[in-house]
Amino acid sequence: MTRNPLPFTQFVVKVHSRCDLACDHCYVYEHADTSWRSRPKTVADAVLARAAERVGEHAATHRLPSVRVVLHGGEPLLAGPERLRRAAEEFRAALPPGCSLDLRIHTNGVLLSPAFCDLFAELDVRVGISLDGDRAANDRHRRYADGRSSHPQVLRAVALLRRPEYRHLYAGLLCTVDVENDPVAVYRALAELEPPAVDFLLPHATWEQPPKRPAGRGPAPYADWLLTVYDHWEADGRPFAVRTFDSVHRTRHGLSSLTESLGLEPSALVVLETDGTFEQADSLKTAYDGAPATGLDVFTHSLDEVALHPGMAARQTGLAGLGATCRACPVVRSCGGGLYAHRYGGGSFDHPSVYCGDLMNLINGIADRSDGPDRPGGPDRPGGPGATVPAALPVQAGAPEVPAGLTGAQLDELARGHGGADTVRALNRSQLAITRAMLAAVRSTSGLARSAAWELLAELDSAAPAAVDAVLAHPYARAWAARRLGGDPAAGLGPLAGLAAAAAVRAGRGDAVAVPLRDGALHLPTLGRLDLGAGAREAVVTGGARGFAVRADDGSSARPGEGDPRWRPVRRVALAGGWTLALEDVDPQRDSHQWPVSDRLDDPELTAWSWALREAVELLDRDLPEYAVGLRAGLTTVTPLRPGPPGRDVSAAARQAFGAVGIARPATAPTLALLLAHEFQHVKLGAVLDRADLYDPADTGLYDAPWRPDPRPLEGLFQGTYAHLAVTAYWGTRVRAHDGLPGSAADHARAQFALWRRYTAEAVERLAGSGSLTALGLRFAEGMGATVGPWSAVPLPRAAEEAADRARRDRSPTVAG
Repeated sequence: MTRNPLPFTQFVVKVHSRCDLACDHCYVYEHADTSWRSRPKTVADAVLARAAERVGEHAATHRLPSVRVVLHGGEPLLAGPERLRRAAEEFRAALPPGCSLDLRIHTNGVLLSPAFCDLFAELDVRVGISLDGDRAANDRHRRYADGRSSHPQVLRAVALLRRPEYRHLYAGLLCTVDVENDPVAVYRALAELEPPAVDFLLPHATWEQPPKRPAGRGPAPYADWLLTVYDHWEADGRPFAVRTFDSVHRTRHGLSSLTESLGLEPSALVVLETDGTFEQADSLKTAYDGAPATGLDVFTHSLDEVALHPGMAARQTGLAGLGATCRACPVVRSCGGGLYAHRYGGGSFDHPSVYCGDLMNLINGIADRSDGPDRPGGPDRPGGPGATVPAALPVQAGAPEVPAGLTGAQLDELARGHGGADTVRALNRSQLAITRAMLAAVRSTSGLARSAAWELLAELDSAAPAAVDAVLAHPYARAWAARRLGGDPAAGLGPLAGLAAAAAVRAGRGDAVAVPLRDGALHLPTLGRLDLGAGAREAVVTGGARGFAVRADDGSSARPGEGDPRWRPVRRVALAGGWTLALEDVDPQRDSHQWPVSDRLDDPELTAWSWALREAVELLDRDLPEYAVGLRAGLTTVTPLRPGPPGRDVSAAARQAFGAVGIARPATAPTLALLLAHEFQHVKLGAVLDRADLYDPADTGLYDAPWRPDPRPLEGLFQGTYAHLAVTAYWGTRVRAHDGLPGSAADHARAQFALWRRYTAEAVERLAGSGSLTALGLRFAEGMGATVGPWSAVPLPRAAEEAADRARRDRSPTVAG
């Protein structure tokens, strides 16, 4: 399967390959890799120019709002002021409109002068300095080749950056940890320099070349050293940012890490060497000779091609890319397996970090010092009493007819609660056919025999079918058609023109479409919304190969996508494995769920959603792969909902919006994973019910649903039972994750699994005994029973069963119901 990697956003550009110091802990010259010996000392003009072009192309292709370029070495100041000017100007000129440049240089500081600082002030280049603390600490490793100290020169460089005229250039300090240095002395020496930020880096090491661990320092000396620094940093009121400490705090609360050495965020960094070759992260030089090499270069290969390199892919897979030991670790979401290079040993990176114990102690130590031990867990869902699990349910004689578009094996796969990629893609095709039929019905019932919008859709369906399919597969295209056919007086015909315009834009042929506006806004399904103002009633949309143009009947115009603040595009979240989810917060038809939708997400909330979805998908891929594969094939859209009452997670699916789920972002990514799996069960079953009768529609009776206090119609019981297969499976994975572990999180998981396995078993039995299931319905119930049965054999403590009993006695409607 072709992978769709995440774009690069950080570019380390080596402008000089040699150094004027001889630091004995340097990974470039003193570790396994020797490629520096054969590289040009200084980057050539042609390499800089082509590199800038490549970065500009990449930013334009992926519509990046900003990129970071770090001028690096060796020692980058050895390249000289003119070369550095050339680099800055090339990269700044190459970026497309709307993409900002965060330009930095990282130096040992010994050559930094007022002339360099003036240049950096002119070019807006921020400066980071390497300094390991006080003189004794710094001189342990950072010396000239003849043994002289570099400390006075570095202090002089920092003093320059602290001058008022240069203070804005001061990016911070980088300190490599040595446990034989006094952590308090190091911290005080760095704090006295008033840095805006400090990075404390573990010295590069692998299982082949492990870090030094002096006798008598305990089993985790690096954690102890860093925790000593942490205590003084906290006591001083956190006077500057420390990415390591800040990242632990953030990842413990579900936020992203600020450094690639912690957390599960995919790497978005690529290195350009002085000879124009692309490399992976520099830290890999510590693993083995040639480890960071890609075999790709700036003259021959695009950055999208570089992103497809297996080594790059390995650092973008998050939780799924870790070994079994790491995946099972309780602090994995903060640790992330540690820095990728530090996992190397025995010819592979499929190991925990060589600093595993130190990272565990550091994360737990910070947790203990802040708000106590982490308490991972999912939503508290009150429940009900137990029920016996049916071993198997009877099937009526004779083979029931399988719905069109599905094979018998695919139907059975769905019946068990699952559905692989091919099975869900079959549902996709079936649903698209239904949407097309509904649009045809709208045309025939609304007097649109000569509609320009309809005729254009029909023409594009022949000339550019993929463009039409992409628009008609949008979940809320069908939602509008259903409203229109249902006689909703607010469901006008304007959305049909919007569908035609969106397809025309995607086709890029230059077709013009007149689209009625809604409250002064142009809505293009799958693309976004353009706010033109209350005075406009209609706009003509012209789609072309390089975007599209809009002209309203009040004379206003726009070219969305060119920095126009009136354009609100549909934002998409890129997930591992090439899956992209739309966060739909602009389509007026999205209000199709049983809960109010959220307004347009602001940037912080968009970021929170993005990271939560990435973590949730990693958890689903790892723990619920039989559900995740179907989600990947069929879920295209998440519609943010407004938060529910305190203590209640809100989510919903809509029968007429296949491919979408509505969710109010929960507090944790695991809860989001549960809600995604739960709601997509409704989506799948709704698609089956569109093609097959699973029960007698004449049955108007109400049935007790174990998880609710109010009785439900038979379809409601069927839907709830099917959805709770995923809920129970989720809690089963939590029980396995906490196997043998004490604590409230483990107890909660066991109680929830005890509760939901009872609920689903009882509900399947009730469905089968209703007397109203068709032959296909009984086949479905048999499949659900086959999934439920083995859960009864999972041993649980008596306390978990008693907690389930108490929960059932107090049952009430929950998001899971």
